[in-house]
Amino acid sequence: AKKCRSFSAGEVLKNLNKFYKRKEIQRLGTENGLDARLFHQAFISFRKYIMESSSVSADLHIILNDICCGAGKVCLLGHVDDLFPFFLRHAKQIFPMLDCMDDLRKISDLRLPPNWYPEARAIQRKIVFHAGPTNSGKTYHAIQRFLSAKSGIYCGPLKLLAHEIFQKSNAAVMPCDLVTGEERVYANEDARPASHIACTIEMCSTNVPYEVAVIDEIQMIRDPARGWAWTRALLGLCAEEIHVCGEAAAIELVTELMYTTGEEVEVRNYKRLTPLTVLDYALESLDNLQPGDCIVCFSKNDIYSVSRQIEARGLECAVIYGSLPPGTKLEQAKKFNDPDDPCKILVATDAIGMGLNLCIKRIIFNSIVKPTVNEKGEKEIDSITTSQALQIAGRAGRYGSSFKQGEVTTMHRDDLLQLKEILSDSVPPVKAAGLHPTPEQIEMFAYHLPDATLSNLIDIFVSLSQVDGLYFVCNIDDFKFLADMIQHIPLNLRSRYVFCTAPLNRKEPFVCTTLLKFARQFSRNEPLTFDWLCRHTKWPLAPPKNIKELVHLEAVHDVFDLYLWLSYRFMDMFPDAALVRDIQKKLDDIIQIGVCNITKLIRASQSAAASGAAEVVSEDFPLSRTRRDARALSDHRGAKATEALSIAVEVPGERRVKSLKAYRSAARQEDLKSHGRGSLADRLLREGLLTPEMLRQLESEWQDQRRNGRSGLASKRDDQSSSKETGKKKK
Repeated sequence: AKKCRSFSAGEVLKNLNKFYKRKEIQRLGTENGLDARLFHQAFISFRKYIMESSSVSADLHIILNDICCGAGKVCLLGHVDDLFPFFLRHAKQIFPMLDCMDDLRKISDLRLPPNWYPEARAIQRKIVFHAGPTNSGKTYHAIQRFLSAKSGIYCGPLKLLAHEIFQKSNAAVMPCDLVTGEERVYANEDARPASHIACTIEMCSTNVPYEVAVIDEIQMIRDPARGWAWTRALLGLCAEEIHVCGEAAAIELVTELMYTTGEEVEVRNYKRLTPLTVLDYALESLDNLQPGDCIVCFSKNDIYSVSRQIEARGLECAVIYGSLPPGTKLEQAKKFNDPDDPCKILVATDAIGMGLNLCIKRIIFNSIVKPTVNEKGEKEIDSITTSQALQIAGRAGRYGSSFKQGEVTTMHRDDLLQLKEILSDSVPPVKAAGLHPTPEQIEMFAYHLPDATLSNLIDIFVSLSQVDGLYFVCNIDDFKFLADMIQHIPLNLRSRYVFCTAPLNRKEPFVCTTLLKFARQFSRNEPLTFDWLCRHTKWPLAPPKNIKELVHLEAVHDVFDLYLWLSYRFMDMFPDAALVRDIQKKLDDIIQIGVCNITKLIRASQSAAASGAAEVVSEDFPLSRTRRDARALSDHRGAKATEALSIAVEVPGERRVKSLKAYRSAARQEDLKSHGRGSLADRLLREGLLTPEMLRQLESEWQDQRRNGRSGLASKRDDQSSSKETGKKKK
């Protein structure tokens, strides 16, 4: 062939892009383990290597020369497809797993989860589904069978639920152990395991045989983060009878899952034991509260605001939200339930939906908008689902309480119609069950990819994993966050995996920092003693003086939980679990003092903010009535506050929280300006003697009076001018 002249960079780039777009090349990439994402990343790297490298290999240079010189000729010297062997070689250098793709695919094949549990498959299990709404007695009947069995295990979603069954069982003279992520309590004094166990669902054993197993709240098998635990329990528990309790929406999925194991499902349906009525009117004002009312909010800020306004009216209220310690929640519930206690109002988040027995007459939704996390781990703001609304509303009128009938309504009139629509909708069926990679699977991945980080191993696993239509892979954002955070600390893979599965809120900086310190100390093989923990947390701690200090105490409680959780897995390195449990109980008492005085803490925080101190902002943020507030602002407060609110609704993440703060500040200023009362209105709002709703009502009445006054004056002037005209005509 005739020798070609040197080719230009433009010609090379043109042919590389042509190579990238070839369907045949993309198909070859897929066959060699390059999905669309990996193929794109590999091509970008390959193109950069060719265009920016000072010298490419001789054989690649010859191929490029032939392609560029032969372009457009009938008899081609070379074709862009000839680049594929060089592209694949480059891709394997940046993605080492391509060399062992077949093995990795086999490891990450999640299409037959029932086969992971040979002990369960070796017996023929009886599956009983107790289906019904909240307060229908479904769990009660399952627990009765649990108590009558020779051996049994109860698996619940919360420590509070496991603790309740633990107490009921031992009260019925049926020895029962309690097992949660943070502790194990033996019923027998000699620490001999009892025949019955009440545990959080992640802690259930799939190796120990039982006569009866109870899996509570089975609909949580669809949960984006924790669904894998219900799937594992349902498929893997080695029990003669499996009693699952939950919404009827999960019946179809459970039946299909059991079909793959060769087991039939017996369905027992239950109806609500007491009537539940959706009222035709909203509360509209806190002045209309009655004993037994529970106001449900979806953010801490709303909790603080509502409880402050209630106590400003001379009423006492209990407060329950998710980040409170279990002991504090139980004490607040006890206070609210006690007929002799003056506390007759409860302000709570949706944390009351499970785990607490409450004597509620009426549920009042302060908002029907709630921040949620989808399957991809993304935060979304949307109306509550039918399932969530029914779970919360169903807490009213509990069977056996002093209220024989439950009622539900909203705080604001505009929300009531939408709530009725939500409650009247049927709950959509649960379509898939969650799965999560096991430590053994990750270890096998690490064997093939020894240089990959744990975060990368998880990413590769999820990208290669295959599931059928009955399953999905749970989101692993929290796991990856912790894996990246402790990546620089030298730990073996199994220990690293355990640290990354620790149950903590990654939005709590103090807790995350403590986990980092735990891991660093652990890597040095230095035991984390009680004294070390006390120094780090500055124990002993005083009762909180403001909300910021209360939030910090809750974070310290989470740190103690984290220590106890790790002590259950690394007993030698976290040796002082008993001492930590003792101070955690004392901290629980301190937090209870703070919650009982929460309105004083709010007042102190607002005073500090007014004097220029650091402002305390919750991780959560209230988004109740955003659209309605936007309309009200446009009518009464001017364009500035409306613009701030529109930003708050539209922008994501932290910017949204900051914008919402700006909106509140703008709205408050507009309130004060529109009333011309400056410091007086500000003081009345701060002291809780005046609410924003009252302020708006006063404004409306004041404007009506002015409007009426003007129309009356105009009418008077018209009469006077008319009489003058008449007089002139007579003259």
